[in-house]
Amino acid sequence: MHHRKPVLTFVCVLLAVFLGVNTHAGGAQLNPVAMAAQAAVSATTDQTPTKENPAEDSAPKQGDDAEFKDDFDFPEDEASVSPVRIADPLAPLNRVTFQVNDKLYFWLLKPAAQGYNFVIPKDFRFCVSNFFSNVMTPVRLANCILQGKFKNAGTEVARFFVNTTFGILGFGDPGKVVFNMDISDEDLGQTLGRWGFGNGFYIVWPIVGPSSFRDSVGFGGDLFVNPLTYVEPFAAAAAIGGYRRFNDLSLRIGEYEAIKEAAIEPYTAVRDGYIQFRNSLVDK
Repeated sequence: MHHRKPVLTFVCVLLAVFLGVNTHAGGAQLNPVAMAAQAAVSATTDQTPTKENPAEDSAPKQGDDAEFKDDFDFPEDEASVSPVRIADPLAPLNRVTFQVNDKLYFWLLKPAAQGYNFVIPKDFRFCVSNFFSNVMTPVRLANCILQGKFKNAGTEVARFFVNTTFGILGFGDPGKVVFNMDISDEDLGQTLGRWGFGNGFYIVWPIVGPSSFRDSVGFGGDLFVNPLTYVEPFAAAAAIGGYRRFNDLSLRIGEYEAIKEAAIEPYTAVRDGYIQFRNSLVDK
């Protein structure tokens, strides 16, 4: 029995390495409010906008900041800057839904997530995020193929094999931690964008948050290759999907608060930040 101990020790060390938690588990794609918050906060704090008017490159920094603010206050005066724009014909309804989502977040979801965080260790929550990210591989794989990103598609297949086996059903992410294989954040909304379809108009969905007509259509299309779609009964599938989003939310408490503190008009900031972020993914 005594010479089994080195073998058991080696196995334990190997599992510890392969189960290393990757803090970038691909959850950003699953949380549009977090994406919008991150993009909008980045936009409001960026001191070196990439699309400035060349004639004003030599202006003092304070002038640059003032001009940046003018991009939001007077968009019609800054045609040469090419700011992010999306039609918002549903603005009155969207604003109501935005306010409802805001109250739902602060009154229910955030307190529940804080309680969840208190009970469930952060490493375990990352493992849960890794697991669902692994389950969503067919969605990313299909869209990599549809976009002609065959190298990324091969990486997704390799990641799935490594994480499902050595990562114990995907709870670990050795694909990233050990083999440095990055996840490909692809979905049908981005695929449609690569094919030349515009964003359409802006939509704020109850609970889910910011979206566009194109991304909403894409979400519906992705359901056909989303494994959770085929879980029976439907109530179980809905519960699993809800837990997935709730767990992701627990890892991102504070991001939405940041945008509300940084933005003069949170609705506009979330809208513009979301579209900016989605466009950046399409352009990758």
